[in-house]
Amino acid sequence: MRKLVLFVHVSLDGFVAGPKGEMNWIHIDDEIFDYVGKRIEKTDAALYGRITYQMMEDYWPTAADKPDASKHDIEHSKWYSQAGKIILSKTIQENDKPNTKVISNDLKTEINSIKQSEGSEILIFGSPSAAHSLMELDLIDGYWLFVNPVLIGKGIPLFKNIGTKQNLKMTGCKVFSSGVICTQYEKEEPMI
Repeated sequence: MRKLVLFVHVSLDGFVAGPKGEMNWIHIDDEIFDYVGKRIEKTDAALYGRITYQMMEDYWPTAADKPDASKHDIEHSKWYSQAGKIILSKTIQENDKPNTKVISNDLKTEINSIKQSEGSEILIFGSPSAAHSLMELDLIDGYWLFVNPVLIGKGIPLFKNIGTKQNLKMTGCKVFSSGVICTQYEKEEPMI
């Protein structure tokens, strides 16, 4: 069964963005890019909310073609072009892009069906509204939280409307020279 894993930057006080979606407090550098790059090589699909998908689609398909493209831009652009994309949206009805699926209704059934299909895990990049909907339905299997050493005071919270109590186990932790800490958790299987 494929797992659904949330990849997200979060402030120390639990926000994924400022009140107006600001993300200028997020620290990203080559050390983090290399770490994430090695991780996403193992997966073949990404899940996005509409807003995040549109931001990704505006940048990644041509990022490697730019004259000043970084190593990360080249590598991630290649991965992005090959990865399956799942978009949660009530406004995008159809998508003619190859290897792309739009889910507008019956989220739980659709996601569980995708989890049963062939392929590796599915990564959710950011997409707070989509993540909140998936959390409420208890569909997220793991979390990679890039905790930034900053307090932003208010904004969009990481956790909201959790459907039921979920026990998690830590599966890894990486401290970067910038002070960002990547903590990794998986949902514990219920004891029978």
